[in-house]
Amino acid sequence: MTEQTGLKATLQQDLTAAMRAQDKVRAGTLRMTLSAVTTEEVAGKQARELSDDEVLRVIIKEAKKRREAAEAYTGAARPELAAQEEAELEVLEAYLPAQLSDEELAELAREAVAETGATDMRGMGQVMKVLQPRVAGRAEGGRVAAAVKQALGA
Repeated sequence: MTEQTGLKATLQQDLTAAMRAQDKVRAGTLRMTLSAVTTEEVAGKQARELSDDEVLRVIIKEAKKRREAAEAYTGAARPELAAQEEAELEVLEAYLPAQLSDEELAELAREAVAETGATDMRGMGQVMKVLQPRVAGRAEGGRVAAAVKQALGA
């Protein structure tokens, strides 16, 4: 067996540590995340090893699921289930890059608008194409779109 490095190996090591510490929430969350990574690795025509960026995208997707589920449970007056999802989200957030503040995101959106020369909503796609790689993993798509709309004056 080859020695693994990178984000997936970190997840596996942290899972082992959480199991030894009998931290059920952390262990369960990491187990589900590693399962999602494995599913992504075998998806498609042939199995492959995911890069750290691809593993990060899986973690981002899992975090988004937890956030949306927590909101749904809160809206359905199920605080105990919302608390479980929020606990899992907290575990996942430790693996995500620091989130951009609203001010930082607005500044990046203004720069992207200036760079593309977009003046109205018709140019939003171009601005998003320039901006997405710069904020990858540091802001959700909805927040990015809202910042671009504001920068475009919509």
